[in-house]
Amino acid sequence: MARDVQFTFDCADPAALSAFWAEALGYQVQAPPPGFDSWDQALEAWGVPPERRNDASAAVDPEGERPRLFFQRVPEGKQAKNRVHLDVRAAPGLEGEERMAALEAEAERLVTHGAKRLERHEPAPPLAFGHIVMADPEGNEFCLD
Repeated sequence: MARDVQFTFDCADPAALSAFWAEALGYQVQAPPPGFDSWDQALEAWGVPPERRNDASAAVDPEGERPRLFFQRVPEGKQAKNRVHLDVRAAPGLEGEERMAALEAEAERLVTHGAKRLERHEPAPPLAFGHIVMADPEGNEFCLD
């Protein structure tokens, strides 16, 4: 039986991190439920106090094909290197300098949205095609692949 999957991020600022990943992946921040013009309006109607309104957020694929990303506020900061990370496929099918140029362009774009560049790994044929290690605004590592 097929199952849907959702990736969950523990974080300090769910709204900001969901906006970053929506930008990085061509997703959108999940719209409020029907009948509400904004999440703030919905949360107000449900009696959620203002200090709890950024406890969670989500980013979704506008086509509904890729996994939902869920962001939940936790009290502790990031402690160590991620054991699981996302690879953002920014240069599929490209090789060599053309591939690395595409990865560099995407790295520069994401830096303008709060990402941090960590390392560049050069192509080393036959198995390593080159990638760039990045961190999102809260320090979660991901690769531009």
